[in-house]
Amino acid sequence: MVMNTKKLYDDDAYQTAFNAAVLSCEPYMASSKNTNQDSPLYDILLDQTAFFPEEGGQNADTGTIDDLPVLDVQIKDGLIHHITNTPFIPGQKITGNIDWMPRYSNMQQHSGEHIMSGLIHSHFGYDNVGFHLGIKNVTLDFNGFLTDLQLEMIETLANEAIYKNLAITASYPSKNRLSSMEYRSKIELEGPVRIVTIPGYDICACCAPHVKKTGEIGIIKITDAIKYKGGIRISIQCGARALDDYRMKQQQLHSISVLLSARQEAAADAAAKLKDENFALKGQIISLQNSLIGQKAAAISPDQENIFLLENYMDPGAHKNYVNLLTGKCAGLCAVFAGNDIDGYRYIISSKTKDVRPFHEQMKKQVLAKGGGSGQMVQGSCSGPKEQILSFFQTCGLPFTIPRHLF
Repeated sequence: MVMNTKKLYDDDAYQTAFNAAVLSCEPYMASSKNTNQDSPLYDILLDQTAFFPEEGGQNADTGTIDDLPVLDVQIKDGLIHHITNTPFIPGQKITGNIDWMPRYSNMQQHSGEHIMSGLIHSHFGYDNVGFHLGIKNVTLDFNGFLTDLQLEMIETLANEAIYKNLAITASYPSKNRLSSMEYRSKIELEGPVRIVTIPGYDICACCAPHVKKTGEIGIIKITDAIKYKGGIRISIQCGARALDDYRMKQQQLHSISVLLSARQEAAADAAAKLKDENFALKGQIISLQNSLIGQKAAAISPDQENIFLLENYMDPGAHKNYVNLLTGKCAGLCAVFAGNDIDGYRYIISSKTKDVRPFHEQMKKQVLAKGGGSGQMVQGSCSGPKEQILSFFQTCGLPFTIPRHLF
């Protein structure tokens, strides 16, 4: 009978190299989101490992066994499964190595999450009901909502915990001791329970590796917060990830300030001013477009049976006004396309006398049109080029009037 895998990361989260014996090697049949392999995969069990598996909302460690890549690490019933694309022989002695930087980053993120969750629980009574620590994103879900000011307060207190450089400890209390302790846990736990303690901030059941001192977290930064399932989802970055995030945003802000010819601290005001100016210009463009389409519509003979027009960019409101004006001047169908071959075309087809839907279904098949509507009007978009659209209207079986300049 195979015993539970010994978890070396429980004893030393900073251990990156280890020796172990292969207990078994079986073909790995299940698909894994982390492997992305077409070649055969193998499920390796070791007597002990420093690889942390995907567990508790955290992604698995990466690294090698005998210099060969470990593609995924999973845990089931106390056994830690190492997925590789190379078989190993049972009884074989191996050397494993953990990719340190991803491991340490995860340790920073997870320790930072504990501080945040502990503070939110102690100040507001909310429980952490969801946690995801991925390669890029870290999210925390709580069963209550926090305002911007409350989030700012929690972020400030969390970073104060970092400045204090407190010791972070992990232990397996006895069953009697555990029964008298107050600690956070999202689920009912059986068997030995590992308790991670950050004095004055958090006591929580946790299976993951952590940094030794809060100072190693470096910084905790909230990057986003949204309403989620009646509570709040908070995104955070800690340590090196927070620094990378800051650098990226600093570069973006610098680029924006250069484009706006404004100081970085005034970029938001400059962007708001530009938005207002663009809104005013858009209003002027719409007014001019409506004036122009009025003139164009008036120039079209009122005895047209079917009208087809293809225009450059047109505001959606002006587009619809144009169709309404033209529909009143023809006995059949009025079709107006607006756009270009690069961005595609938006169209409106209307009639005051006929059901336009059968014609629309025919158009969907021949010019890659997508849309819908009523019997009197349909609208949508198509990615077919101008020549294909023209060819369709020339051969559709209806006598459409097509302006000469379109040929």
